[in-house]
Amino acid sequence: MALRTPQEILELSVSAATRKSSLGRRPLLLLTLAMMAGAFIALGGALSIIAGWGFTDVSTTPSLQKLLSGLTFPIGLVLTVILGAELFTGNNAMMMPAYLQGKVSGKDVIINWVAVWSGNFLGALLFAFLLVKLTGTLDASPYRESLITMAQTKASLPWLTTLMRGIGANWLVCLAVWLAMSADSLGGKGTGCWIPVAAFVMLGYEHCVANMFFLPCAIMLGADIAASDLWLNLLWATAGNIIGGALFVGCLHAYVHRPLDS
Repeated sequence: MALRTPQEILELSVSAATRKSSLGRRPLLLLTLAMMAGAFIALGGALSIIAGWGFTDVSTTPSLQKLLSGLTFPIGLVLTVILGAELFTGNNAMMMPAYLQGKVSGKDVIINWVAVWSGNFLGALLFAFLLVKLTGTLDASPYRESLITMAQTKASLPWLTTLMRGIGANWLVCLAVWLAMSADSLGGKGTGCWIPVAAFVMLGYEHCVANMFFLPCAIMLGADIAASDLWLNLLWATAGNIIGGALFVGCLHAYVHRPLDS
């Protein structure tokens, strides 16, 4: 089947957003779908550690580490898109065309974002505790040390660096969601998700939902990260993700692909 045009993708996003807004009236369902997405992204994060950091000295092969982490992390978004889970960062873009067309209200957007962000965090935390901490999945060297080093580096970034990396991350993640909507097949959707997300991981950008797994999991494994540093990282990564997704994908595509007579 031929790929959808950008205009058709825009129409599909509006339909999806109206359904997402209706989930605000079913909070338990919305929270469950958001927790699923948080767990899926956490799964991708854990896989990226196993695949990319399984070297005794990654400093000698930094490109290989980035490549392998980038190629494994996107499984989280693929599962989210295919199984219909609710991801905060994807919804940053998805809700905007419908909002600009008056199909959903500003209140609908805020309720969705807050509820889904919270559910994503809870799902990522549960995955980190139940399926990483309790199972000892990342206890062995060099996985534990690598996760702790990466998380402590993220937590110590200047706020502007985190903000800008957040913009880059969700620009690419939302482009991945947009590309996935262009196809109906599993292969097409998977490919659409995989390439942009792999790029953001390789570039070292900041994704708030991924960090909801990386930082708390590292703390569970002994990382020296203050609670204030954790929350500041999530704050600035979230702000950057909103800008990158809502403005540079949702609003931009709603503008450039709107009907010419509108």
